[in-house]
Amino acid sequence: MTTSHAIGTVSQLEALFGVPGDASLKKEVPYLHPNYQALIAASPFAVLATIGPGGLDASPRGDPPGFVVVQDEKTLLMPERRGNNRIDSLRNIVADPRVALLFLIPGVGETLRVNGRAQISVEPALLERFAMEGKLPQCVIRVTVETVFFQCARAIQRSRLWAPLPADAKREVPTPGAILSALTESAFDGEAYDRELPARQRATLY
Repeated sequence: MTTSHAIGTVSQLEALFGVPGDASLKKEVPYLHPNYQALIAASPFAVLATIGPGGLDASPRGDPPGFVVVQDEKTLLMPERRGNNRIDSLRNIVADPRVALLFLIPGVGETLRVNGRAQISVEPALLERFAMEGKLPQCVIRVTVETVFFQCARAIQRSRLWAPLPADAKREVPTPGAILSALTESAFDGEAYDRELPARQRATLY
């Protein structure tokens, strides 16, 4: 990309995109309006974005709808389930509490964006509150909300994310084992990994 075609200032951006519509501004509030609370209660999936000394991280979080609990209009509670123990998001939160959440609801075009500051808690009563199948989360992320707004449905509509696939549709993508084998030049037994993965996931879901 040549320098003459690069956008490097806010004024250039504003000239390119124009003025945001009235609705785009009025939908943003510094608290969890009851309608926004309803979207969170219906969502089984969210993306958590964080920033820290090692850079940025965006990772998925999911559970039955309402897994992120609205404690009050300024506070969200999200359980941290067991995973791969990389804890990239948690490392970032310890270093820099700024977070962003993007909530998705199957079949709904609009998404919900929440920005705020997070704290990691291992308070016993809080962990018990989020027990699933008799197992506690590793910790609970408490988010103090700073701004909330819904995102229009265009991205979901363009991607056809919720559209059912045709019966004859085939989407060939590399398996986790195939990826690991390729990245390690076959030093990793990818076939064994793929064969054992479903049972391991079932056993360690919670």
